[in-house]
Amino acid sequence: MRGLHEHDEPTLNLSVRSDVTPRNVLNISIRRVVGLTVTVFVGGFFGDEGKGKIIAYYSLVEKPRIAARGGVGPNAGHTVVFNGQAHRLRLVPSAFVNKDTRLVIGPGVLVDEAVLTKEVGELGVDGRIHVDNNCGLIEQRHIEKDRGSSHLKQEIGTTGSGSGPAMEERVSRTLRLCSSSENLKPYLADTVAMIHEELQRGGLVVAEGTQGTFLSLYHGTYPYVTSKDVTASSICADIGVGPKHVGEVIVVFKSYVTRVGNGPLRGELDPAELERRGWVERGTVTGRLRRAAPFDFELAKRAVKLNGATACAITKIDAVYPDAKGVREYSKLPADAKKFIEEVEVEVGVPVKYVGTGEEVFDTVTLER
Repeated sequence: MRGLHEHDEPTLNLSVRSDVTPRNVLNISIRRVVGLTVTVFVGGFFGDEGKGKIIAYYSLVEKPRIAARGGVGPNAGHTVVFNGQAHRLRLVPSAFVNKDTRLVIGPGVLVDEAVLTKEVGELGVDGRIHVDNNCGLIEQRHIEKDRGSSHLKQEIGTTGSGSGPAMEERVSRTLRLCSSSENLKPYLADTVAMIHEELQRGGLVVAEGTQGTFLSLYHGTYPYVTSKDVTASSICADIGVGPKHVGEVIVVFKSYVTRVGNGPLRGELDPAELERRGWVERGTVTGRLRRAAPFDFELAKRAVKLNGATACAITKIDAVYPDAKGVREYSKLPADAKKFIEEVEVEVGVPVKYVGTGEEVFDTVTLER
């Protein structure tokens, strides 16, 4: 894979919308002055919204000094397509595409040694990735328990990563921490101190969430949820950042709703209809077929409230409006896609900041205010 500095970076078209009144969203320079330099990214539905793509794009455009991964652990995956190559990530932050960004796994995250070392080797990020000493350690016995549980596997639809059983031990205070792992020693650090040193310098920090709002243990479709809260507040806690440092919370929505595993999905379409619409997808971690339904405005509105969103992103708009494929300027989007974007803004009450128009990282429209 060629790095960012080994090719001519594509021209970024930051489209200005004259038809949208500027909202209360601070730009990066102002945020640095007042100390609000953390940007949080979270999923607005049930995961698989395209957070990885949007975070990767953001990291190349805004150039954060640190990208910190929160969330449960390797039970969720992010896909980043960069320079024509697809990267499927379960632990390494999606901002790896920017070679100047330090990568952090926060203390609230569970780590599988094998998954992490494989990703570090494949991505070539050795030397700039740091794992907090207090991260929990997933062992083989956790994976076996996860995959052998009929309740977790059949009823809930777990990914079988061992995260649930490991989280049980974390809650009971019996789980081994990464500080006890010989294999992880080269990566271990006090990542909370690293982040706060950067914040003191006014550096931009990305907090990367995983899964989606409605898989939250507290706010999701219980019991068909993950093993902890995954909303913006929890992601900040996972990396050791308090709310006074947060300047932006971006909730990522796909232009339609998908879900892997069991649980309710309002408006779910049958497989034949998914095939007709071109919405057939498979999960990054499990390879299972994703169930799908049209965009759910009620869920989107609730996600914006639960996460305290300042803006949102919409991905895969080309899957609903094919003429939007590969477009990188707002003015060139088809009229029906623009109408959908405007409807989302009106319904959820925050501006749409990014629109994904294809798989490649730079197939993205930025709506500048």
